[in-house]
Amino acid sequence: MSRIPTAPSLPEPTPEERALSQRLTKLIRAEIARAGGAIPFARFMELALYAPELGYYSAGKHKFGAAGDFVTAPELGAVFAQCLARQCAQILSALPHGDILEAGAGSGALSVQLLLELERLGQPPAHYFILEISSALRARQRALFTENAPHLLERIQWLESLPSAGFRGIVLGNELLDAMPVERFRVAADGVTQLQVGWEENRFVDRQLPARSTDAIPGVVWRETLANDALRDRLTALGLPEGYISEIGFAAEGWVRSVADILEQGVLLLVDYGFPGHEFYHPQRATGTLMCHYRHRAHDDPLMFVGLQDITAHVDFTAIAKAGTESGLSLLGYASQALFLLGCGLDDIAARTSQSDARAYLQFTNEVKKLTLPHEMGELFKVIAFGRGVDTQLAGFRLQDRRGRL
Repeated sequence: MSRIPTAPSLPEPTPEERALSQRLTKLIRAEIARAGGAIPFARFMELALYAPELGYYSAGKHKFGAAGDFVTAPELGAVFAQCLARQCAQILSALPHGDILEAGAGSGALSVQLLLELERLGQPPAHYFILEISSALRARQRALFTENAPHLLERIQWLESLPSAGFRGIVLGNELLDAMPVERFRVAADGVTQLQVGWEENRFVDRQLPARSTDAIPGVVWRETLANDALRDRLTALGLPEGYISEIGFAAEGWVRSVADILEQGVLLLVDYGFPGHEFYHPQRATGTLMCHYRHRAHDDPLMFVGLQDITAHVDFTAIAKAGTESGLSLLGYASQALFLLGCGLDDIAARTSQSDARAYLQFTNEVKKLTLPHEMGELFKVIAFGRGVDTQLAGFRLQDRRGRL
């Protein structure tokens, strides 16, 4: 069976955007044809987001901030980075000559703000690596450093894949895991069906097929082979009712394991939106968490505007915690973003923020509200940390540590 999605009311793409989307559509249609009529949703999502020069994150489309499709914490201002810098400084003080590796740096706003604050704190990393597969985003990141902190460029090195084993320092990912491809499934009366994508009546459509194995894609570090047993075993353990639709983030779990392989000593620090497993697969969340973002409008149809919109899924932090600990990392903390930022000294930053400029102070208070209020980013966003060879109790978790809820 198939479902033809109903398009929500969204702004029309420009002719140039439509041309780009048509080129990507042609590429995906060719893969669907080679696969016999359908490909797993995870592969569709991977191509839609990361196909070289055509995918959402690979092409040159402006994505971040007011002129893009969504806003991340660093785009709001410097407060997020200032708090995060205090946590990084604590870790780096225990790791002489330690480095920072930021995976998926987006516009580069966090990189610039974080390094400037670490410089002010007297605790800069030996090197700052940016793992970025998009040449367009690498160029934008370099331009932002050139404009705002040219003296820091000598510390920056761009990477297209994780470094080899022996990394010492901090691996940082802000809103990284939510953009990794997910498998979608539906619980049916006769067993689990894997949601796949086909092409019918001149458009992409959902197809439900029995869960089957897919081959790993060479050159994509976070792509992981999905076997029947992996999907079925996970779903059997969850005991979900018939008709339930959701996602499993095998790629995100695989990426955490890849970081564990290269981390000799240091901390993996991840910030993202999501839930522990028992909330992620809650009975009332029966249609999953998949969301799309296009020009600051959110909707749930990933099959339209291919390559022009972001496709995301919330993070199952229980699965991420298990992936890290089973790979030999210690789980150092898990907290809401609001209490993590407060643990990192948000109150001190507020105290030293001048109120003489009314407009600047209003912007600061609005930023703090956005980052910390429960109905904004404060509760939905979580921070999870793993470590190896690090004994320090991380400051960000001094006010709250929910490891017991995972």
